Amino acid sequence: MADDQDDKRLPKEAVYSVPVEISVVLGKAVLRVHQLLKLGRGAVVELEQKINEPVEVYANDVLIARGEVIITDGDKIGVTFTELVRSVAQKPRD
Repeated sequence: MADDQDDKRLPKEAVYSVPVEISVVLGKAVLRVHQLLKLGRGAVVELEQKINEPVEVYANDVLIARGEVIITDGDKIGVTFTELVRSVAQKPRD
């Protein structure tokens, strides 16, 4: 019976090319609709996140890590992982 189940499993390599969307949350803010409607070019929305606090890294809307924002050699923004989140029962972000 175990051999039958093993035959039905895909090899790990079968999922290596599946795309995973990675997103990084710099912080969050709660605004009322009237505040949102007043926003225009140059407006600043203050986030709850402090400057030295880690950002959250999500894979397909599931928290996987926390890290620090960096500037890469190619003048792009990147994230250095400082903590991996390894929870089996993850809930998607709000």
